[in-house]
Amino acid sequence: MEAFKKFTGVVCAVDRANIDTDALIPKEHLKSIRRTGFGPALFSDWRYNDDGSENADFILNQLKTQGASVLVGRNNFGCGSSREHAVWAVAQQGFKVVVAPSEGDIPAFADIFRNNCAKNGLLTIQLSSDEVDQIFAMSAADQPLKATVDLEVQQIVFHSADGDVAFNFNTEPAVREKLLLGMDDIDETLQYEADISGFEAQHNTQMPNA
Repeated sequence: MEAFKKFTGVVCAVDRANIDTDALIPKEHLKSIRRTGFGPALFSDWRYNDDGSENADFILNQLKTQGASVLVGRNNFGCGSSREHAVWAVAQQGFKVVVAPSEGDIPAFADIFRNNCAKNGLLTIQLSSDEVDQIFAMSAADQPLKATVDLEVQQIVFHSADGDVAFNFNTEPAVREKLLLGMDDIDETLQYEADISGFEAQHNTQMPNA
């Protein structure tokens, strides 16, 4: 997993709440056992017409969002089934960050989706509803909206025509450290490779006689 670095990228804001994993990647795209090639399937029911052509009305197909790496949605993003393919599709489309708001008792992200994001190097940022409303207002302009994401200081800055707008966010310390170091669960385990090897060398694999 690559280490998460400060970057500036284009924003794609999808103004819908409760975007579930079936919307992120519909079930017909789950046939492959490989972990590559899922980017074009992201939002496929909204992104493409019945004949396979691009739906010009969908935000991801518009000129101002081409090459976008910051995805913004509404609350309860990633709800539904636990399919990890949804996170693969988001990441393989080129997104490095997903932003969503919490609203009352409704979370910004579904727990399993958020955890899957952390395991795949994708940063989730929870902001307030008012802050996300501001982002959608800025993204309504005809020109691309860009944002700079700095996980080290936990700040995202949107560069609008009217000036910069900065929001601070909080990331769980353990998740933040692993993203900054580019460590997944396997990398974390391999830190203890010497201890594991030592244990295996001394461990008697034979079951004792009853």
